[in-house]
Amino acid sequence: MNSAFWREMVDCFNELAADPDCRVVVVSGAGKIFTAGIDLMDMAADILQPQGDDTARISWNLRRKIAMYQETFSVIEKCPKPVVVAVHGACIGGGVDLITACDIRLCTQDAWFQVKEVDIGLAADVGTLQRLPKVIGSRSLVNDLALTARKMYADEAKSSGLVSRLFADKEAMMSGALEMAGEIAGRSPVAVQGTKINLVYARDHSVAEGLDYMATWNMSMLQTDDLIKSAQAALEKKSPKTITFSKL
Repeated sequence: MNSAFWREMVDCFNELAADPDCRVVVVSGAGKIFTAGIDLMDMAADILQPQGDDTARISWNLRRKIAMYQETFSVIEKCPKPVVVAVHGACIGGGVDLITACDIRLCTQDAWFQVKEVDIGLAADVGTLQRLPKVIGSRSLVNDLALTARKMYADEAKSSGLVSRLFADKEAMMSGALEMAGEIAGRSPVAVQGTKINLVYARDHSVAEGLDYMATWNMSMLQTDDLIKSAQAALEKKSPKTITFSKL
């Protein structure tokens, strides 16, 4: 994860969010592993040599940098299109920040995960400490992983809820990820994107607030033609994938 990565991820997901031809996103790693995390050599100047004439100005500049890095993963969560992430091999440090911002996590049997930051002298600051507790639900397990930097292997990741499906190898995983993406893309984009947005909102609000937000959301979204088309297909015992939905 070098300087180009932090910049281009934001541009990429902003484009995908606005692209009506995109209905779901699949994220995967192209190398031998998913990711080794932050490229410390490339990022050293930003992190270790922040600009500023005094402590206050250095601190403000460093805070802006951290907020910029945080947005690299928050933009995934803000994207209304569901994001499926497929992990093979190691997923270290910033990789955990990335996957916890995604909607569905898959991995291979040889995958492992590591909240590495304490080993390099810092507290994870771009999303893991905020999102991981809400993903796996066990505060004790989160503390265990974040404070010891131990590796979590695929079986534990599955049993804890970090990932929802395990695959024998990368080829099988990518096939499964693309099949899942096809299933999601075949549904109404009004329904799919509304579901993601409301799930994210509900995670951070009370049940009462979530229900109120949902009522406000659906008072307009229930007027979509997609509802009529989907109901008709159900009556005719047809798959939603046989319906042609307008772009959104």
